[in-house]
Amino acid sequence: MEAILEASKDPDYPAEISLVLSDNMDAKGLDTASENGITATAVPRKDYDSKADHEAAIDQAINSAGADFVVLAGYMRILSPEFVSRHNGRLLNIHPSLLPRHKGLDTHARAIKAGDERHGCSVHFVNAEMDGGAIIARSSLPIEAADTPETLASRVLKLEHKLYPQAIAAVARGDITLENGELKISGNLSPQADGTVAFP
Repeated sequence: MEAILEASKDPDYPAEISLVLSDNMDAKGLDTASENGITATAVPRKDYDSKADHEAAIDQAINSAGADFVVLAGYMRILSPEFVSRHNGRLLNIHPSLLPRHKGLDTHARAIKAGDERHGCSVHFVNAEMDGGAIIARSSLPIEAADTPETLASRVLKLEHKLYPQAIAAVARGDITLENGELKISGNLSPQADGTVAFP
């Protein structure tokens, strides 16, 4: 979130943050947002009788903020298919692996255990399948012999901090859209052989 916030401070950045929302009242990001003059809201799951009620409250906060896109950054709850459908084509996530490899948790340990030569992160549109939406872009690095899950996570995090703001900007500009579940690329961007975008 802080990397996105810093990127958005550039006058040429095509998006601004209208709301930072968390289901954790103690999330550091809420304080960081407030300190930067951004509306910060906690919507704790425990305050609602059902997942549907909780997501309705999240929707209300998003709509009140006038947000055009919803960007997940460290949000560790699985969203319902209904929520995802309501925000279809406007809901982005970043995942610490080279999707479609290593969906879910513990990606760094799994990449090392699998003997992968490269590892990294992927930005994707969110659909009802966990980490299964159309992939916008990936960024990778070689796995080194001395890597542990912790060192690899630290190195991949640096990639995430660069890739996510770039992907968000491209979506905000309209250069990347989702149509019938497929990525559509326009503007000055062109698809790679795997259909994703490579940013400079």
